[in-house]
Amino acid sequence: MTRSRYSLTEHRTVHVLKEEGGRYQVSPERRHPGDAMIHGDAAQVLEVLPGESVQAIVTSPPYYKQRNYDAENQLGNEPTPEEYVRKLAAVLSACKRVLRPDGLLWLNLGDKYIDGRLLGLPWRVAIALSESGWSLRSDVIWHKPNAMPASIKNRPTTDHEYVFMLSKGSDYYYNADAIREPHVTFTEVSQMRGGRGHFGKPGGTPEQGKNKGNPNLHRARWDQAFHPLGRNKRTVWSIPLSKFPEAHFAVFPEKLVENCVLASTKPGDTVLDPFCGSGTTLLVAHRLGRHFVGIDVKKEYCKMALRRLNAVQQQLPFSGRDSLANNRLQRTALRAAAEPER
Repeated sequence: MTRSRYSLTEHRTVHVLKEEGGRYQVSPERRHPGDAMIHGDAAQVLEVLPGESVQAIVTSPPYYKQRNYDAENQLGNEPTPEEYVRKLAAVLSACKRVLRPDGLLWLNLGDKYIDGRLLGLPWRVAIALSESGWSLRSDVIWHKPNAMPASIKNRPTTDHEYVFMLSKGSDYYYNADAIREPHVTFTEVSQMRGGRGHFGKPGGTPEQGKNKGNPNLHRARWDQAFHPLGRNKRTVWSIPLSKFPEAHFAVFPEKLVENCVLASTKPGDTVLDPFCGSGTTLLVAHRLGRHFVGIDVKKEYCKMALRRLNAVQQQLPFSGRDSLANNRLQRTALRAAAEPER
């Protein structure tokens, strides 16, 4: 029995779409493109993906006037902030069709200064999505402890971005237990200075208040009144920026994506990133046992994501027949990746 990489039995190809007569079609014909990266314009690709086929969308679209990706139909270089908001909201509205009724959208956006004025773009987009039918459920502050220093002297240095959690409907899947964080009460970082003096002392717990009558507390076992997995996740996530050697820019931190994927999906569910860039969302989804669909308008990013995925693939046994089939798939995908832009 031989051992072979299974990268393209799981990650079939950079191109899973073909363009015929100006329209995108899923190729080969199947209910779902599976674990795949799709090179194409997100708005067009989303039109042909099966409806209600993904459980969660985790994405960080190009920021306004941040960089030129040198790709046709790229997002981020619109002439006005209003046009950027309109175009991005339209793509994310198209995402709603492919999201399951109980699915969630996690949207990371950074802001932009023009002539010293903050544009407030994350909230503009969030409001536009709310007006188009999405339900805004939470606004998370992503605090970046290793944010780039700035030379500005007339305002604070920005070290945060937003992550918006939006639902398609009122009844959505959210697994709070999957992302709980350590309790703070009775630790050294707690602001309840007097609380530690009661811990472990029979009769030392308060007789009044919301926990009145809790027998655990009257035996000085406050710890048993807390959730054993930790406290509910707070809305400030302190996560360092990440780097990938092939990318000259900071990439989506895996820990941030992990929080979103764990909270809104189960193993075997499908995660979509319509602006997948270097593929961090796909990588995390794969590592956590989820399927993925990634879309990006720049072919070089699709190939970069494929290389990242290939680098983490396990070595699994294949029969000779399976190995040959896998090699054919790999050759086909590499040819597709090497095709010149049309």
